[in-house]
Amino acid sequence: MEKEWEYNGCIIPLDLYYEIETQTWVRLNEDGTVTMGLTDVGQVRAGRLLHARIKDVGKYIKKGKPVASLESGKWAGPINALVEGEVVERNEKVLEQPDIINYDPYGEGWIVRMKPVDLERDLKDLLYGPQAIEKMREYIDEWDIICMRCT
Repeated sequence: MEKEWEYNGCIIPLDLYYEIETQTWVRLNEDGTVTMGLTDVGQVRAGRLLHARIKDVGKYIKKGKPVASLESGKWAGPINALVEGEVVERNEKVLEQPDIINYDPYGEGWIVRMKPVDLERDLKDLLYGPQAIEKMREYIDEWDIICMRCT
């Protein structure tokens, strides 16, 4: 089975949950935590990221509230929590070198790990699998996005 889908050069891993409007993703971890980050499409739209702020470990974040903020030369905005819960780890690499998100949005460029309170409830609002792919395709077409690998 394929692990990722590619469209207009944009990579969309098939094992993640997505919030299409904000172009953020969440990965379920075996220990019950979740990892969050910005999608390939999101990093392209933002441009080269220059600054990142991530909430401190131990901070409790309500779903939809900012867990981080990112800034590029042309964009600045919040990264809202896709689940309600506690920050258990923040990516220090992203704090030091925010453009790691541009190079590896699903790997080393993850933003935060959280311990969710009601994961089942929160996942209902996110897209997964074929639904996510269809909506992502519509979004890419609507915004005329072409992703290119930075090397």
